[in-house]
Amino acid sequence: MSRALRSNTLALLAVIGSVWAGAMAPAWADATLDKIKQRGKLSVGIDGVGPPFGYLDTQTGKIEGFQTELARDLARRLGVELETVPVVASTRVQFLQAGKVDLLIANIQWTQERDEILSFAPTPYNLVGGAAVVPRNSPIKRWEDLRGKVACVSQGSNFAKPLKDTYGAIVKGLRGIPESLLALEGGTCDASVHIQPALYDTLNGESAAAWKDYRLAPPDQLIPSPTVVWARRGETDTVAWVDQAIQDWHRSGSALARRFGVPDDYLRSANQKAQRKQFDHAPF
Repeated sequence: MSRALRSNTLALLAVIGSVWAGAMAPAWADATLDKIKQRGKLSVGIDGVGPPFGYLDTQTGKIEGFQTELARDLARRLGVELETVPVVASTRVQFLQAGKVDLLIANIQWTQERDEILSFAPTPYNLVGGAAVVPRNSPIKRWEDLRGKVACVSQGSNFAKPLKDTYGAIVKGLRGIPESLLALEGGTCDASVHIQPALYDTLNGESAAAWKDYRLAPPDQLIPSPTVVWARRGETDTVAWVDQAIQDWHRSGSALARRFGVPDDYLRSANQKAQRKQFDHAPF
């Protein structure tokens, strides 16, 4: 092949490639949002029943609460119906990656490991850390006191690594909070470690009488981390759209959180910053 012919061929291929890329770009841009609008339904993975974030509506059999309301607002903005799918810590990432849900709004904090396999809206909608429930007569008062002790967590919990690596605990992963608390009652674990608001509600909410012989141990939360909405890897347009919605939530204040009894210490601060057109971005 002559140099001139080779040059013309490469030029032609470059033009074809450019045209092909330009034709493909709109098909990929907003792919998830387009699919959601086409089918008229937004599917969001949420936590199961876990006050204060989720409550079982006995009339409908569905989970309502803070997470569901956030998901409902996203569906309203898109003009589509909402489908909520209860997920558990051990499988929620797989549900998202497999396309069984479009988004995850399930009290999932930002971690480096999750960041490497998923995309997320960078503006956090909450800030949550871990707490430990222990028997009232337990010697455990600080996180350091868990060294050599068995700490039960949910499978896939981001609390497992610091408990093991930083505090020397023996970590046992169970299906979820109910199973972990049951193991604590049965003496299988020395502490049950989960998100602070859920454990606080367990000890002080409707079930308080059943847990009068237990207490929250360390006063400081374990690795308080930004809670974000997760999407599949690379869905940048969907993430940008969700992020704008979250910023709108902060501008409007934390009334929704108070309605469902969600601690709003962080939300109050984030709301005040939003009024000044400032927003946090995960990771901090």
